Amino acid sequence: MGMKLDEYDLKILETIQKDGRITKTKLAEKINLSPSPTWERLKRLEDGGVISGYYGRVNLKNIVPVTTVMVEVVLKRHQIGDFKRFEDAVTSAPEVVECLAIGGGIDYLMRIMTSDIDNYQRIMDSLLEDDIGIDKYFTYIVTKPIKNLCSIPISNLTDKTTANRP
Repeated sequence: MGMKLDEYDLKILETIQKDGRITKTKLAEKINLSPSPTWERLKRLEDGGVISGYYGRVNLKNIVPVTTVMVEVVLKRHQIGDFKRFEDAVTSAPEVVECLAIGGGIDYLMRIMTSDIDNYQRIMDSLLEDDIGIDKYFTYIVTKPIKNLCSIPISNLTDKTTANRP
């Protein structure tokens, strides 16, 4: 199940999630390892696809007005082609910044970021006109973000007793 990681690898991942611009020297200090092995580990994690990129977090409200809308979607039919058609359409819609397939009473949960509610409705009208299989959708306007982390709690998700030791 994926690449085997030890405690140093996990520390590297946790550190770069919080500061992707950290220098290799500071990273080595932070994880208590010399720079050369730290660099080799970082490179191995990048080459192995564990680290998929480095990003800057943009605070849009300091640039333009933005409205975030969460949308539950139920499809009319549940054949492979129906899911693919829907997923292809939302993948190409730039305002849909996140879309998750959900098990349970709904099929998908989307996060849409747009300038205002009118524009959101135009986006949904367009998706409905494209006939991508939407049966019902439920709209939830985000009034205030409470918690929005970019980092994953790696240490809480890994079993430290089975992590490889260096």
